[in-house]
Amino acid sequence: MRRTTTRLGRGLGALLATAAASVGLAATPAAATPAASGQAVQPGQACTAADLGTRHPVIKTTEVTPTITHFKGWYVTQGSTGSHTVTTSTQTTISVSVGLNGSVQGSFAVQALGSVGASLGLNVQVNYASTSSESNSVSWNFFEPGYYGLYKGTKKVTGTYGSLNCNRIQQGDGSWALKWTEGPDSGSYTTYTALEEGAVRCEDKVPANSIMAKAQDLLDCGSPAATAKHPAGPVPSAKADQAKRDADNAATAAEAARSMKALQAAKPAPRAALDCQPGVYKIDVPGKPLNWSAPLLANDGIRLRVSTFFSAHLDNWRLCNVTENNGVLEASLWNWGNGGCATIPTDIANQERAHLTTAACGEDDLQRFYIYRDVPGSTKIGLQNKYTGSMMGYDRYADGELIRQYSSGRQDGTGTYTLTAV
Repeated sequence: MRRTTTRLGRGLGALLATAAASVGLAATPAAATPAASGQAVQPGQACTAADLGTRHPVIKTTEVTPTITHFKGWYVTQGSTGSHTVTTSTQTTISVSVGLNGSVQGSFAVQALGSVGASLGLNVQVNYASTSSESNSVSWNFFEPGYYGLYKGTKKVTGTYGSLNCNRIQQGDGSWALKWTEGPDSGSYTTYTALEEGAVRCEDKVPANSIMAKAQDLLDCGSPAATAKHPAGPVPSAKADQAKRDADNAATAAEAARSMKALQAAKPAPRAALDCQPGVYKIDVPGKPLNWSAPLLANDGIRLRVSTFFSAHLDNWRLCNVTENNGVLEASLWNWGNGGCATIPTDIANQERAHLTTAACGEDDLQRFYIYRDVPGSTKIGLQNKYTGSMMGYDRYADGELIRQYSSGRQDGTGTYTLTAV
């Protein structure tokens, strides 16, 4: 039998007031130094205010499972040995995904999957791909008669990731420093290695927990179908049929769960009242006149604007329902001018560079934002959407430019803002 081949196929107002009185506490870290260009960011390394609007993935768990994606039981008689091309049936479909979207969007997802492959020493898919797009034919040269399982398979790689964000940390001596720390954002991923194809018999000795062993498990070795004599050609496998049904049921359940999450995001539950802090803020570009301005029209987005007499409080924001966890604030951003809350539109929430807008305030994670802060004495911040995990930024500094989400943030520092009390 030919050997298997491989094919690449509580409040911020109080906190900022305290911070302004605590300038003396601001300090640079004593030991940590920023990561060099191209070097992977590590927890505890120093970062700068320009990094407040960025994030990097950290892989928390990994699991590698040999999986059969295509399979066909095949009987070879003494007179039917030689080369054959057999059309297999799809057994399991594996699609690359990162997070809630069932796809791969943006640089954060690619970086996360690259980190997975590097940590495992495997060449995994880092862009969206699906095994359903693979050809289902297997060509094989049969030297001996017998009952074979022809297969295509891969190593399915799954796990969870977290998000490294730049945030202020109080050190043992009471001073403050900016460091990369694991933020509240997390999610799961799925990817796979290159597909392998081959043929295996019941009597073959194969490595345990290998792709070939998984294929052999589907052969129903010892069943009447495997032991009785057959004409050359396909042989049914009850185990393969059951495994396919189980895989289809699992895929259906996963899709139903994603659809439910999307439905919940599309219809946020009404909120009786917002518990807003008394402070009012502008979200400024540091040292420059442009700041976040909410839209007057429902189909427009939050844009960079210059504050004028005619701004009508559209550039004034309050922090509502504020909580804090491990030094990271979470809040809804309520606009004084139009009475809405900042949000990512539901229908484009899975897209890189989706714009920010406002909508009626509700119980909706699309309207919740994590706020990462500079050391006391500075009011610089970075903002991250709770639902999508993306950071807020803009393509270019210009009047009228939309505020958008970027999965890894803007690495040029344009995702860093100043929360200026009005």
